[in-house]
Amino acid sequence: MSYRLSDEQKAFYDEHGYLTGLPPVYTEAEIAALRDELPNLTRLLEEGETTKDIREWHETSRYLYDICMNPKILDMVEGVLGPDFYMWASNFFIKEPRSKATVGWHQDSYYWPMEPQHSVTVWLAFNEVNEENAAMKVVPDTHKAGIIKHTRNDKAQTNSILTLELEGGSFDESTAVSLNLKPGQCSLHNDALVHGSGPNTSDRPRIGIAIRYSATECRNDYAINPNFKIYMCRGTDTYQHNKHGEVPTQRFGRPDFKPVSKEEAMG
Repeated sequence: MSYRLSDEQKAFYDEHGYLTGLPPVYTEAEIAALRDELPNLTRLLEEGETTKDIREWHETSRYLYDICMNPKILDMVEGVLGPDFYMWASNFFIKEPRSKATVGWHQDSYYWPMEPQHSVTVWLAFNEVNEENAAMKVVPDTHKAGIIKHTRNDKAQTNSILTLELEGGSFDESTAVSLNLKPGQCSLHNDALVHGSGPNTSDRPRIGIAIRYSATECRNDYAINPNFKIYMCRGTDTYQHNKHGEVPTQRFGRPDFKPVSKEEAMG
């Protein structure tokens, strides 16, 4: 089975900003084994932290690094970014059963101190994900509008885990599409595509990991995110804009730093 994107899939991504319905990158048995190992990571969380704090742990966990470097995923990403690209971020998005937590409508690129904008997020499902347990929703074609103004929300008035969200009326959420996934399947979305997710109204958890990849032309602003590191996936880094990380050797571990987004830099 080929995991390289067809011309039709590339055209759909360019036009609408996302791809779904892709072949699984892990079998049910493989993703079940990965899911069974996840507690080895979560037990490393410290008091006051949640699973959303498992960010960039691929730098110290070979378990996560190998997921991010799955050749089947990289084949898909290459169809979007071209032959020269790197991986730089990963974070879990886990919603427990009946969780009221939401992810407000936003664009990834608004948060990232990177230029130019030429990145893609792969969202890999560890279990079945659908509307009931808060599958991610995307608003097609919104990546074409560029970066839309986000505003700081009132935490007393929202269950969103984000503090910066899109202003109401800046896009048409009635056209949103739910990216339902089977275990081991993934979706791809453009860094400027509007997306979010609602509460988990089911008795099942929603377990997924988001992995970020960028073309080598993309430069991080180290004044904002000083611990940024890249891991080459395919091709050559002719630009040499960013620091390269070292492949982890231990199966599970946590880094001794926290990554910083524009939102966090602003306080």
